Amino acid sequence: MIRLGSLAGYAFEGPRLLGGWTPPAHPAVYAIMYKPDPETKPETYAVIYVGHADDLSAHRLPFHHPRAQCWIARAGSRWRVYICTYQVPGGLRSHREQIAQELSAIYHPSCNEQQYERSWKDEWIGEYTAPTTGPLTTGRDPGGGPAAECQSDTPAGT
Repeated sequence: MIRLGSLAGYAFEGPRLLGGWTPPAHPAVYAIMYKPDPETKPETYAVIYVGHADDLSAHRLPFHHPRAQCWIARAGSRWRVYICTYQVPGGLRSHREQIAQELSAIYHPSCNEQQYERSWKDEWIGEYTAPTTGPLTTGRDPGGGPAAECQSDTPAGT
């Protein structure tokens, strides 16, 4: 299990090696990952693609997906590509799409053709003062650090 999302809010199954994986016939959000530094940080993954499917078994996984060549190129080998999945409890297609867009906005996966910005704006968060509260003690960026051993798709060491 790996947790992804803002404040690591989604418990994904996996990561599993994509090669040899048989997709289940379930709707899900999925993230394609690789290990940017497998020697010194073997439990750290980088998200390189986020998608969702109404039926994973019909989604051309593992390697017939239109973006599979990008995954292999980014990971360096088809045997270094991993997948994790999240079945949204009671979720509709619109829920899966929203979660996939949120994850894309957080991790900026390089193999996604469409990128998303974070869906919140500073004026929505804003400053808040009241006689019974103090200033915020946490940063405004929910991606302030790796979420459960996961990072944005950036080369190791940057």
